[in-house]
Amino acid sequence: MTSSDNSVPLAEADLDALVDEWLDWEQAGDLLGVTPAKVRTMIKDHEIAEAVPRPGRPPSVPAAFFQDGLVVKGLSGLLTLMHDNNFTDRECIAWIFIDDDLPGRPIDALRENRGAEVKRRAQAMAF
Repeated sequence: MTSSDNSVPLAEADLDALVDEWLDWEQAGDLLGVTPAKVRTMIKDHEIAEAVPRPGRPPSVPAAFFQDGLVVKGLSGLLTLMHDNNFTDRECIAWIFIDDDLPGRPIDALRENRGAEVKRRAQAMAF
């Protein structure tokens, strides 16, 4: 899978450059008021996504996936849709954080409650 400009495959995107802040499972759990084991389950169930942002770092979750102590509205549905279309967590995170033509990044649209357009564009990528 490649970004909309087809320049870099999403799986090869520099996630550390795209995502400003990463949380390990314990930090994400603290933010949500759950255990790190629950965070792992949430990742497995595609409620949130994880990746290794750079070599030597543990698997981490983008901090922008959370807002007001909750998972950003619409994120889990978007991740499920993308996984159903064979995107990996790494590809999902890259696409969600790449500045596309929404305007802006899909994560910003989700955080501003403009998720319908994000989901429509993700569905279109499957074709």
